[in-house]
Amino acid sequence: MGSVAPTMAKEEKLVDKIKHLLSSIGCPRWLHHYGPKKYELVHRIVALIVKQECKLSYRWVSRLFHSLGLKCPCYSALWHCMNRMPLKLWQRLLVAIHNSHSYIVAVDGTGMSRPLPGSYYYKRIDKPYPIDIPLKLSIAVDTKTRKIVALRLRVKKAHDMKDAEYLLKRCSTEWVVADKGYDAEKLHQYCNRLGIKCCIPIRNKGKPKFKKYTLRRKNQKNLRPKRYHRREIVEAIIKAIKQKFGPSVSSIKISAQTDFLNRASTKPIKTAL
Repeated sequence: MGSVAPTMAKEEKLVDKIKHLLSSIGCPRWLHHYGPKKYELVHRIVALIVKQECKLSYRWVSRLFHSLGLKCPCYSALWHCMNRMPLKLWQRLLVAIHNSHSYIVAVDGTGMSRPLPGSYYYKRIDKPYPIDIPLKLSIAVDTKTRKIVALRLRVKKAHDMKDAEYLLKRCSTEWVVADKGYDAEKLHQYCNRLGIKCCIPIRNKGKPKFKKYTLRRKNQKNLRPKRYHRREIVEAIIKAIKQKFGPSVSSIKISAQTDFLNRASTKPIKTAL
């Protein structure tokens, strides 16, 4: 009984935190207006978080909560709840978790993978096995608090520049640091319109300069080593996500894959830095 009491206390503390977070973004107490009011929205959210943290199925997480005497809907209700949650809800949760102004934001991208079907299935449809099914994840991290302030997932391979403007539009920062993959005149001009200063090294540094004025060459005066090496924070966050949750996403639908990454980003991630 002594080991159960701390577990129950931690569970109550987690429920209180989730209640405060949901109320701060204006979420309703119940998932629907009609029907029996047996389980609150916070009970469903806690079950989904435990499912992701322990890498359980909907059926097993429902059995676990019922065996511990905790409130939890059945596994089919959890699946329907997960399917109804829109992407805007997870974006609002990210904003609520990190609601302060950032001084330096680091941007980077990485690749994720999806599980492959069985070799017998590929043989029946006359496809080569194995086949690469990549995912592209781009994130923006506050280098001071080490919290993810914005992210975007793509189901196909894409250049890092594809999601740069999307991430910066959802950040409130003074500086942005990134690697050479983000060195583009279009991105420098976009940051200039938003009032964001860039710290991005230039590509093809050894080639002769053009006579035409470019903002990306002018911003090279902002490339200070101490400021630029803050970019290592986002690489550490990406490594911590893959170590904690794995480099692959087990979901099949793109909505479920995005929800998985948003749930992972709303948790505190410890890094070695």
